[in-house]
Amino acid sequence: MKVIITGSTGMVGKGVLLECLDHPDITEVLLINRRSISVKHNKIKEIIHQDFGNYDSIKDQLAGYDAVYLCMGISAAGLSEKKYHEITHDYTIALAKAIYDHNSKATVTYVSGKGTDSSEKGRIMWARVKGKTENALLNMGFKQAFMYRPGAIIPLKGIKSGTKLYQFFYDYFMWLIKFLKFLFPKSIVNTTQLGNSMINVTINGYSKSILEPSDILETA
Repeated sequence: MKVIITGSTGMVGKGVLLECLDHPDITEVLLINRRSISVKHNKIKEIIHQDFGNYDSIKDQLAGYDAVYLCMGISAAGLSEKKYHEITHDYTIALAKAIYDHNSKATVTYVSGKGTDSSEKGRIMWARVKGKTENALLNMGFKQAFMYRPGAIIPLKGIKSGTKLYQFFYDYFMWLIKFLKFLFPKSIVNTTQLGNSMINVTINGYSKSILEPSDILETA
């Protein structure tokens, strides 16, 4: 099985990448990044691409893949809705369309977030934009499409968050996350579970198109 991953320089994407590298059924991992990742492995192919709004220059390199794991994301803090929409929705859908042109029978997964607004009409800006992105992916025509809505995520295997504020929280308040995990075991996932879940739903499918933390744990 050959897969494409975006966001592999971030916490979630790197977690998914590491599980793909360890999985015996995955033979190739194509990474699309703005900057090269430090991980080296014989399964990895990497495309350094700067214009995430247009993939015409690399579209012929996107053929022949069984799954695409869309893990690229950014915090909405300090961003206008226009800019957040461009990065979150427009970049994601531009790539998904380029991949779909060559791989309509592929599985697509997209990491949005707990609280995403499928109606696209709520008061919370990021949730509306994420909901619009989910809906577009679900209706694009891929063989399988799964929207991931994790809450808190525990990074494993030495993974660090690329967002300084999040990493500060992990460095000083991981005890709190683990305590909440103890109290509510089905509400928090880790990066290994997230990656394994994506691989498993690609291979086996799943009854739901939107996966909450409990679904992620079940499919992991």
